[in-house]
Amino acid sequence: MTAQSVRAASAMLDGGAFDVERYRADFPILTTQVRGKELVYLDNAASAQKPRQVIDAIAEFDRASYANIHRGVHHLSQVATKAYEGARDKVRAFMNAEQDREIIFVRGTTEAINLVASSYGRANLQAGDEILITHLEHHSNIVPWQILCQQTGAVLKVAPISDEGEIVMDEFKKLVGKKTKIVAVNHVSNALGTINPVDEIIALAHEVGAVALIDGAQSAPHLAIDVRALDADFYAFSSHKIFGPTGVGVLYGKAALLEAMPPYQGGGDMISYVTFEETRYNRIPYKFEAGTPNITGVVGMGAAIDYIQSVGLDAIGAYEHELLEYATERVGAVEGVRLVGTAAKKAGVLSFVIDGVHPHDVGTILDQAGIAIRAGHHCAQPVMDRFGIPATARASFAFYNTKAEIDALVDGIHQIRKVFG
Repeated sequence: MTAQSVRAASAMLDGGAFDVERYRADFPILTTQVRGKELVYLDNAASAQKPRQVIDAIAEFDRASYANIHRGVHHLSQVATKAYEGARDKVRAFMNAEQDREIIFVRGTTEAINLVASSYGRANLQAGDEILITHLEHHSNIVPWQILCQQTGAVLKVAPISDEGEIVMDEFKKLVGKKTKIVAVNHVSNALGTINPVDEIIALAHEVGAVALIDGAQSAPHLAIDVRALDADFYAFSSHKIFGPTGVGVLYGKAALLEAMPPYQGGGDMISYVTFEETRYNRIPYKFEAGTPNITGVVGMGAAIDYIQSVGLDAIGAYEHELLEYATERVGAVEGVRLVGTAAKKAGVLSFVIDGVHPHDVGTILDQAGIAIRAGHHCAQPVMDRFGIPATARASFAFYNTKAEIDALVDGIHQIRKVFG
């Protein structure tokens, strides 16, 4: 399928309600040829692509404004510091946090969760206390809590999910009790796309005096986040999921909690005074930002937030829902294909298996047609175990994808069915 035919088909199918071609033009990589075919990029849940506006902002910062931040008295350091702290304020507004000091820059969602587990968890949990997660979690929202349990004697509890891939809320409620100290769930499942009722979950946690952490890695690109409306204690997401650079992300925490938590790492910017006898720690958020940070990455993430807001999350969500419905209907209609994860509320993730074909073979054959999907357990092996499968093929959508690209995916699946009989 040529670039011209994809544009023509998408214009016809999308009906002009959302000007997808306008936004596709912002993403240089979408014109790439893969094995002689036009790239169809459907691996956005792993990493979304970057628009030209973000690429240019990163390049311009490195070219004209780069220096180490904070404490520097020279011009470039002051310019870089202003850009870095300006990005913090963009994140605050993006999440509707109350204060900039509630925004901590980390390497990504994984480090954010580890920070909370190590700092808040070790300071506040003891033997017999309980941490509640769900069967939907990414490994990054399982393993840090397992480590914390080993260190403190706390107990990890896991709420079940239904055959549709939804949290069984009646069972979840039964697991929330006086021993519950931390509730940690994802907002959107990376493996299935399920949108979880995090507002209800946070309220249940607070009823018993527990804190709630929300893994927002998959929600931030698709849904408007309002940490104050949710009353989330902690909320984390990664830059590379929201069309920004890798190696940087965000932990939001309520100021009172962050103030009371001990440092996660030592050195660099997290100190205010050091002698061999004692160290006094910096104020938040700097108490949790030891060492020279990913300054360029933070600036790039700020540019990505600017870009998302220029498109509008409401428009993004509506268009991606249209894509998901179209893909669900078309892929689900192929003989021998089974969809995994059919929750009533989903973001742009479509996981599936093909009878008699390993998902890795699905991904490999689709790649020959220039179609990029993800095949594997998606760092969510307990989810695969729940459905009795080793892996799925996963197509995940962004607002720059088109129905014509979904048609190309379906054509590829039909070819796979022919190859494997």
